[in-house]
Amino acid sequence: ALSRIGMLAMSHFSQAVPVLRNLPQPVIAAVNGAAYGGGLCLCLGADLRFCSESAVFNATGIVNGLTSTELGASYLLPRLIGASRSNDMLLTGRKVDAHEAERIGLVSRVLPDAKVVEHAIEVAEQMCQLSAFGLQMTKKVCWANLETGSLAAAIDLEDRNQLLLGNTENLVECIKARREKRKP
Repeated sequence: ALSRIGMLAMSHFSQAVPVLRNLPQPVIAAVNGAAYGGGLCLCLGADLRFCSESAVFNATGIVNGLTSTELGASYLLPRLIGASRSNDMLLTGRKVDAHEAERIGLVSRVLPDAKVVEHAIEVAEQMCQLSAFGLQMTKKVCWANLETGSLAAAIDLEDRNQLLLGNTENLVECIKARREKRKP
C-alpha cells in the first residue's frame, strides 16, 4: 500500500514542472539559498533562473539512496548545461555553487543575497511592459524548439509565430508609440 501511495504522490508532484512550462506567462526562479532535489528540479522548470551568491544546487536524490532523476531533471538539465555537466551533477551528487551555476549556464544571473528576489520582480515588471501575447508565443517557441529535430523545423515554427504576431496590432502600436515618444 505504501508503494501505491508513493506512486500516486509522485505522479501528482511530477506534474509541477509541466504546469510551469504550460503557463502562458514566463516563470522566473529566484533561488536564494539551497536548491536541492525537488528545489533544483522546480528551478529547471522555470523560464529564467537567477540566484543569490549563497545559492547552492544539488541533485540530492543520489546521495540519499534514490535517483537524481525526478520532475524532468534528466530531460531539462542536459539541455541547459550539456550532458557531461548534467551527468556530473546527477551521478555524483556534488554541490554546485552560484558562480559555477552561472558559468555552466544553470542560471543566467548571480545577485547579492538580499537582491535576488527584488531583481526577479524588477525583471518581471520590465517584461510586463512587453506584449503579453509576444511573451507567451516566445515562451512556447523556446520550449518547443528544445524538442525540435532540425534547424529548418525550428525556423518554420518561428516564422509562423512571427507572422501570427504580425497580424495583431502589436507592431503598429509599437511604431506609433515610438513616433509619439510614449510607451506602447
